[in-house]
Amino acid sequence: ATTMKKSPSGPKLVRTASQKELLELLEKVDKPRARLSSHGDLSKLSAGEQQVADTLWSLMPSRLSSDPDDLKKEIVRHVEYSLAKTRFNFNSYHAYQATALTVRDFLMEQFNDTNMLYQHKQVRRIYYLSLEFLMGRTLNNAVMNLGISHEMTKALGDLGYELEDLRDEERDAALGNGGLGRLAACFMDSLATLNLPAWGYGLRYTYGMFEQRILNGQQVELPDCWLTYGNPWEIQRLDIQYPVRFYGSIEQKRIGEAEFEWTGGEVVM
Repeated sequence: ATTMKKSPSGPKLVRTASQKELLELLEKVDKPRARLSSHGDLSKLSAGEQQVADTLWSLMPSRLSSDPDDLKKEIVRHVEYSLAKTRFNFNSYHAYQATALTVRDFLMEQFNDTNMLYQHKQVRRIYYLSLEFLMGRTLNNAVMNLGISHEMTKALGDLGYELEDLRDEERDAALGNGGLGRLAACFMDSLATLNLPAWGYGLRYTYGMFEQRILNGQQVELPDCWLTYGNPWEIQRLDIQYPVRFYGSIEQKRIGEAEFEWTGGEVVM
């Protein structure tokens, strides 16, 4: 059976049930939710894979705690182990990075569990493609959507920082120039609000939005180097590549059939 374990941040769901019971429970509860396996369907695993999955599951029995004291520990852990910083070379931007990485851990839990549920249910997904996405700053949006604004404010306050100040340390993701990017962001927010299984795909521009400055009384447009210090919200997947073809021509594969092939040109991975 699934049991409840008390903690300072409230009850936690602990995995002691079968996967079927957990999937049924996941659909009924809101927060906190039981963790799903890293595999969508355990029935398709071999005996060895099943044992590995059970071992991984036992090491992740419950969700991360949103208790302020636990949040402080997570932030400090990222300061030392993710950023390799100490008290002697640490500033407010590093505090933002550590906070962002802590919040990202919460997002990854829900991201993985949601994907596993979709995989188990074999749901149809929506893929929204846009040349631009202007999502705004992620930290404030994620903290509010996770429902941990009060806890995070308390944790950062105990560490000597204000959440409002750290929000200003984040650079806007420069992935567009105007209305199209903002409209695409609104679509993604609406899809998430409606709880629809949707993905947004776009381009990761290095200099997507120009930066305005006044020099000698004149407006000057410069590249927005928003990735100068990296982006803590990204997860680089070097093992995934897709070929993108430029130029070339379209050729009909068989005469009389509506089947064509894009050939020639240049292929970039």
